[in-house]
Amino acid sequence: MEILLVALIGLLYAGGVYLILRRSLLKFIIGIIFLSNATNLLVFISAGIVHGKPAFVTGGDADPSSMADPLPQALVLTAIVIGFGIVIFTLALKSKFYSVTDKDDSDEIKETDI
Repeated sequence: MEILLVALIGLLYAGGVYLILRRSLLKFIIGIIFLSNATNLLVFISAGIVHGKPAFVTGGDADPSSMADPLPQALVLTAIVIGFGIVIFTLALKSKFYSVTDKDDSDEIKETDI
């Protein structure tokens, strides 16, 4: 399972870098989304995958080494919310920029004629 997720992380990073290097602003934003998701998966994988062991204890003596670590899960959840806010903000900026300039290609916006 870890090997599959590591391959997915690599594909997301590669796709994100490829899309960030494109000229379209929308592809740039999608590349940021890919990089954000890849980083979230990387943090989640770094804690290790523990099958069938939740991060809470219902009672009795439990071995803490066999339970899932709740800190990376909380960090990923927070990063998802922050990433979503950043994506919405960049989409609003792109929408306003496109309505002012009528251009999406970054090579066409080299001159400041606004």
